[in-house]
Amino acid sequence: MTRAPRPNFFHHLHPPTIPARQSRLRYTLGAGGISIFLVLILIVTGILEMFYYVPTPEGAALSIQTITYHAPLGALVRNLHFWSAQVLMIVMGLHLVRVVFTGAYGAPRRFNFVLGVLLMGVVILLNFTGYVLRWDEGIQWALVVGTNLLKTVPVAGDALYGIVAGGSEPGASTLTRFYAWHLFGLAVPAIFFIGWHIFRVRRDGGIAVPPPAARTESQRISRFQLVEREVVAMLIVGGGLLVFSALVPAPIAPPITDISASASHTDAPWFLLWIQRLLAWGDPFLLGVLVPFAVLTLLAVFPYILPKPDESELGRWFPRSNRSARLILALLVVAIALLTLVPQ
Repeated sequence: MTRAPRPNFFHHLHPPTIPARQSRLRYTLGAGGISIFLVLILIVTGILEMFYYVPTPEGAALSIQTITYHAPLGALVRNLHFWSAQVLMIVMGLHLVRVVFTGAYGAPRRFNFVLGVLLMGVVILLNFTGYVLRWDEGIQWALVVGTNLLKTVPVAGDALYGIVAGGSEPGASTLTRFYAWHLFGLAVPAIFFIGWHIFRVRRDGGIAVPPPAARTESQRISRFQLVEREVVAMLIVGGGLLVFSALVPAPIAPPITDISASASHTDAPWFLLWIQRLLAWGDPFLLGVLVPFAVLTLLAVFPYILPKPDESELGRWFPRSNRSARLILALLVVAIALLTLVPQ
């Protein structure tokens, strides 16, 4: 008689069994597990970079060059950190699309959906602050225009700017503030919310599936098989990232000598290009602050303002009962993609 394997810590993070149909890659896209894997890469590579990074205006860009050109395997570590952050943005977006387009956001998963949207906002800010930490000529739009948007907030604008930037204009304390925000104001809360998000997945019943009476397949897979699939996915993603990072360097530019938004490089980072394009149309507070905030807020309240997807239609793509949610998200994605990809 063959003795069943004993589950370890990682197995206990998963339910004992899940329906085979809802475990397939074409349903989950593997986006949740891959996101966690990318976060682990970012934590490890970020810690390694901290040994060399100097968070001062005089030393930041030079320390990035030291990491890239002189530290053992420094270029690979930095490239892995940079590209993992970019891929994480895309994978989290796919994860959001998958959840909405399969109707997996209704009760009892409503609160966890809000946590997921909050996490997406934190990851965007982590990318933004990490981008500025390079402190080279390539980040001047993000530094000047991005922070100046805070000043447009009525009443509290100047105070918010002072809290984030450390003064009335970008200076020596700005980089120190951004370094602190990146590590303690964003990364630490992100780790907490990720743990909470994972806990809620288990507490809310795991992956969304239809009631037993509505299921067309009875086959299930064990937690051991699920972990094996996740490990394979991590190896594929990790291998691809390793090869890509070895071949494609992360952006690097000369140190900032004059902080100005009118420098030769005036593009925002790709994930904020759509906001930069909006700013060309009019009021910076309305288009640069309220619109992005409204987009995240609208996503977060999906489960509360839209009809709950029919439970019998869960566990598959494009349930008829959530057409309105799919339409709204599709319009948002198309609008942001057009603003990002179509040149001005």
